[in-house]
Amino acid sequence: MGGGLVSGDVDLSTGLGGVALRNPVLLASGTCGYGTELSPFIALEQLGGIVAKSLTLAPRAGNLPPRITETPAGMLNAISLENVGVDAFVREKLPALPAAVTVLASVFETELERYAEVCKRLDGVERVAALELNASCPHVKAGGIEFGQDPRVLAELVRTCRRATTRPLLVKLSPNVTSIAEMARVCEGEGADGLSLINAVQGLLVDVHRRRTVLRNGLGGLSGPAILPIALRMVFQAARAVKLPICGIGGIASGEDAVAFLLCGASAVQVGTITYTQPGAGIEIRDGIEAYCRQHGVARVRDLIGALEPWPAG
Repeated sequence: MGGGLVSGDVDLSTGLGGVALRNPVLLASGTCGYGTELSPFIALEQLGGIVAKSLTLAPRAGNLPPRITETPAGMLNAISLENVGVDAFVREKLPALPAAVTVLASVFETELERYAEVCKRLDGVERVAALELNASCPHVKAGGIEFGQDPRVLAELVRTCRRATTRPLLVKLSPNVTSIAEMARVCEGEGADGLSLINAVQGLLVDVHRRRTVLRNGLGGLSGPAILPIALRMVFQAARAVKLPICGIGGIASGEDAVAFLLCGASAVQVGTITYTQPGAGIEIRDGIEAYCRQHGVARVRDLIGALEPWPAG
């Protein structure tokens, strides 16, 4: 790799399933609300985009508390997709965002037909650049996780939603599977435009003094630095299994973390848990990617995608 850039701007632009991004950093679904919650703290239009909270057909209250807790290296949550519903999102939340913000809508439901209906209602919404199909939620008791764990069910889900929308369709994959490459190939075969991975890893914490689980739901989704090596491994494997662009997710807290995902084959990344303690982390990570490119003489961030080098033989 060459020496540092001494002049000229680094081209941070990239693309994801037909969506042009000004830079590779998006905020992850479920960690930035509908965007408006972070607007007082961060210029959202300086990011590659945001993925709004997962939307269901009807408003959803989510689980009762306690439903979120810290762990030594991350966060365990069982919010269970609390949201205002797709119609209120389109009517109230989208118009409140600056026009320059690239918005991806996350779609979740517990039945195929309802997934498809949410996709249909978002299909004609001009502000929605793409749909991200949440094929798994590690803390939803009904439905949810089965969609992301069974290849046949996942195929049917992607096929059904593909027919329901003309928008670019990304599929957010569960890490709770035996072969992430197999799941990636399923999505590619059913017409997905890209992949997002990974979703949170299923976990559980116990309060030994009360002899009960810390979260009322019991199981939760583990996110944050603890899952970064798992996510890198899965992006690496998926990128070698399919030609689809990949959005890497999992414990990203610095520009170098994000670069690692790009080198493993991601075209963009999503930042999540770090924003709970550092609302401006997305911008800092974007700047960190640019600083890395300048240091290593990389004129276009796209040149980092899949550029992981092998160890020499012997």
